[in-house]
Amino acid sequence: MGSVGEAPSPSTIPVIDFSRWNASTSKAERLAVAKELTDACRRVGFVYIINHGLSQELLDEAFDTSKRLFDLSLEEKMQAPHPDGPEVHRGYSYPGLEKVSQYMDGDEHVGEQLRQVGDCKESYEVGSEENAQQPNVWLPESTLPGFKDFTTRFYWECNKVAQSLLQAMTLGIGLDDAEYLIKYHSGHNNQLRLLHYPPVPAAQFESQAAARMPAHSDWGSITLLFQDDCGGLEVEDPKTPGKFVPATPMTGACVMNVGDLLMRWSNDYLKSTLHRVTLPALSDRFEGDQRVTRARYSIPYFVSADTESLVECLPACTDAQHPVKYEPVTQDVYRKVRAKLQYPTTKPVTAAG
Repeated sequence: MGSVGEAPSPSTIPVIDFSRWNASTSKAERLAVAKELTDACRRVGFVYIINHGLSQELLDEAFDTSKRLFDLSLEEKMQAPHPDGPEVHRGYSYPGLEKVSQYMDGDEHVGEQLRQVGDCKESYEVGSEENAQQPNVWLPESTLPGFKDFTTRFYWECNKVAQSLLQAMTLGIGLDDAEYLIKYHSGHNNQLRLLHYPPVPAAQFESQAAARMPAHSDWGSITLLFQDDCGGLEVEDPKTPGKFVPATPMTGACVMNVGDLLMRWSNDYLKSTLHRVTLPALSDRFEGDQRVTRARYSIPYFVSADTESLVECLPACTDAQHPVKYEPVTQDVYRKVRAKLQYPTTKPVTAAG
């Protein structure tokens, strides 16, 4: 599988060829790439990265692994259940368990109302084996042989790309030390997510009886996303709030976006943009007379600072004309605010699916 399709207009979501960063030893060339990257993240908050460093063979294996996982029976997948509540984000989440939203006040009554429209997706979360606060929940090896070994390897390969992107963005922001942000990002607090959106009649989405993933921003530093050819990811148009434009799958690319904490770090110099997953824009994304959506697979890799990292305005992002906008906050405190209503504290007795 992997990312396929035609590129959208660069005026909507820019395309950055990262081979110029990976292959060059010239400071001037690297700085030019860094400036292109941060300029895109200022204007849109989303960018296509081509020649990012992960081979198509590796991505194909990742999508094949994801499909084998979600082809298992519900009973088999529930051998690695997502822990109760929002504190630990690991293991398998069945359709309807997680509710994504932009709501942050933590009112349980509002959470119950949001859950009236279920998110039609299932996922599996993997992290670093050295993260004691977020322990992995693994399937038995006999259920899906090789799954733990491959996802662990893929996790750390994605982290190599993420660290290079963070270095480039650090220079693009205007800091002299390319390692400045890396010092807060060991890789042990990242999250690899395998996502599957099962086929659903389009009418359920059109009547708002169900959703795939409502509009939200990511709350980490950056996100790398690999998607199949189904489509459905949309990004808020920076020129027209409330209007969403397709992030059309593009061959060999990953979609990178800025998260809330990097926006705070940069004093809003970089943009954390709302995005959602909805019905695909093209009619050939449906199957049959009932207009059932095709299954969609995607693999986001959420890059987060280490738990106790203090997120405060970077020195290059404030001056007399740009006062500091945000109080300092640790990654862990902000994560808990954003995640409070994402998963119910007590799971329903019967898994939807």
